[in-house]
Amino acid sequence: MRRRDFISLLGAAAAWPFMARAQQPAMPTIGYMSARSPADTVQVLEAFHKGLGEGGFVSDRNVNVEYRWAHGDYSRLPALAAELVQRRVTVLVGTGGELSARAAKEATATIPVVFNMGSDPVEAGLVQSFNRPGGNITGSIILSEAMEQKRFGILQEAVPNVVLFGAIVNPNYSASADQMSDLERAAPKLGRQLFVAKASNDAELDAAFAALLRERVGALLVASDPYFDTRRRSIIAFAAENRLPAIYQFREYAFEGGLISYGPSITDAYRQVGIYVARILKGEKPADLPVLQPIKFDFVINLKTAKMLGLIVPPTLVARANEVID
Repeated sequence: MRRRDFISLLGAAAAWPFMARAQQPAMPTIGYMSARSPADTVQVLEAFHKGLGEGGFVSDRNVNVEYRWAHGDYSRLPALAAELVQRRVTVLVGTGGELSARAAKEATATIPVVFNMGSDPVEAGLVQSFNRPGGNITGSIILSEAMEQKRFGILQEAVPNVVLFGAIVNPNYSASADQMSDLERAAPKLGRQLFVAKASNDAELDAAFAALLRERVGALLVASDPYFDTRRRSIIAFAAENRLPAIYQFREYAFEGGLISYGPSITDAYRQVGIYVARILKGEKPADLPVLQPIKFDFVINLKTAKMLGLIVPPTLVARANEVID
């Protein structure tokens, strides 16, 4: 072999590893958008990544994740979805309620979409049916916003001598009309009066706090809403400072000092979203993956908070809780 040919062969051989790497497919990218914010999403995001891991995908190892957060401002969701679609993500995840799921679906008809929301996706027109979603979208639901009457009843059991109950509802949330209707029906059934304060931003939330104090409500129900989740600490602090027994939707509230929480397990729902994303990355189609419904519920009572409020929670209610903080 001539020296020139041998050198050429060596050069080609040296280039083979680089050529092979160049021909390897790029890691898939998940576009993760949420109506919530990073600070109030730590535990559910861990659950999402746990689900991904169960399906064989680990962030920065064999999959990339790009995050977009609305921080409770629902008007930002369409732009966040459009931005991720422009990034040509492999799967688009829309979490934090119906408006996030809707923004994701409206942004693309081709990229697979996996949602997590609290309302009925069939009624919302997002899927054809629970068993056969059709199209490019599927996901997991928690139906927390349909449980306001149940939470009202639990709070009434905790403070049976309170006559006037207060509630905070976000009028910009898609389920707010149903929430209002449910609460207004529940109050007379329980023989209680109800004052509802509305808030969709920080200024309105401060005004809602002032109105609740002005009306001298004796207990507080915080309606299911992602915006309120982003302001969880402020709401819990308000209830504590004013010695208001309060009930919330997710266990995170009770573990951060809220009195009572009752609702579907949000961490389990987000884990299921991660599992579905992994299955889609492996080649399954959203149209063939049934919409998942909640099977686990969290009922948490914080007896430390009860003691601080000077409240004795009835033992019968404590016995029904699946978690007690004392």
